[in-house]
Amino acid sequence: MVQYKRMLMLTKGICAAVTTGTLGYALYTYEGKVVHASWTTNFEPSVKWNHNWDRRDPESLVKPIKGDPTEKESKDRANKLDKQKSTATRHLLLIRHGQYNLEGKEDSDRYLTKLGRKQADYCGKRLKEADFAYTRLVSSTMTRAVETAEIIHKHLPHLTWEKEPNLCEGAPIPPEPPVGNWKPEQWDGPRIETAFRKLFHRAEPEQTKDSYEVVVCHANVIRYFICRALQFPPEAWLRIGLDHASITWITIRPNGRVSVRRVGDSGFIPVGEVTVS
Repeated sequence: MVQYKRMLMLTKGICAAVTTGTLGYALYTYEGKVVHASWTTNFEPSVKWNHNWDRRDPESLVKPIKGDPTEKESKDRANKLDKQKSTATRHLLLIRHGQYNLEGKEDSDRYLTKLGRKQADYCGKRLKEADFAYTRLVSSTMTRAVETAEIIHKHLPHLTWEKEPNLCEGAPIPPEPPVGNWKPEQWDGPRIETAFRKLFHRAEPEQTKDSYEVVVCHANVIRYFICRALQFPPEAWLRIGLDHASITWITIRPNGRVSVRRVGDSGFIPVGEVTVS
């Protein structure tokens, strides 16, 4: 009952603020205290966005002017900054491979199951139906990813297909909270981080049109990428779940800001054919 009354107070306060046009100032009284929206105060975020996360912020690429610059020096530097600025948006469509043979000891034995091949085909059809201006296809070199990419490529035959060994499955870093019953033989953080830095960055200044890149890899890799791209603690990667042949869509804007449009989208696969392990 107490909780209900508190929620009622909150609702009434917000409605009153909207009605009177005072939204953005004192919203409501909670337990005798006036509460303000965070953006109306000198609120300091606990974590600030690193604008130079990809080391491609123009300000970091053009040497600053010492002392008081002349008008010509200021114009010259402004021109140099303009030449370093991105103007296009990059879209990365991260695809987890289809279901595969878990009994295989070697990578060559961990091929797609019959269902896994169907899942990859559903994914390829979905990508084709989306009709984006795809620019390339990239996959890890592991059997299950190569087979998934091969099936997708049949739906997007015009794409060049590159294979990147750094995209192979592995254990990025010890997760938090720790999982006691899972102990990988080795941690592959440096390799997977290399893949992230190679793939994730704002568009080159020479790129004039938005691009859509299809990347076929693995659950651990994609989960780590999501955390790194959003500048979340990467130790949180194991808290994210991804279905087989699902699509995770990440957008990198010209100013370096990153957003996630989809995470593990598998809605294009019939419910009875959706798997995660």
